[in-house]
Amino acid sequence: MSEQNKVQERLTNVEDRLERLETLLTSINDKLEQPSQTAVADGENTEKFQQWVTDYVSMRLQQLVPETCDHPAETPKVDGPFLDNTNVPCTEEVVHRVKRIPIPFVREMVVQRVAENARSAQIERVDIDFFEQAATF
Repeated sequence: MSEQNKVQERLTNVEDRLERLETLLTSINDKLEQPSQTAVADGENTEKFQQWVTDYVSMRLQQLVPETCDHPAETPKVDGPFLDNTNVPCTEEVVHRVKRIPIPFVREMVVQRVAENARSAQIERVDIDFFEQAATF
């Protein structure tokens, strides 16, 4: 009988342990399910924060460099060569004439002057005649 008592006692101990284990597993499962609900809320908060950062950065950029934030209407694209380091279109003859200026800083000054005059005169393409006029200091 003593063996039977020992077996019964062991069985009772195993059942107690299994019950505690089941309780622990249930509590762990409950805890694991809770963060998934907060993860949804965190995801929404993250999206709100990202939108706020985007809006803030956009506002600050507009304050710092407003001329680059307001884009003009679609400007017509012009094919062909441009004056060096500008977006002013010109003819091949003008490009050749600019390359013949031997001193780099003088070349840059001439190009900038011609580009400014072309913009102020609203010239679509700088030709040789306009270049000779505008390049005169």
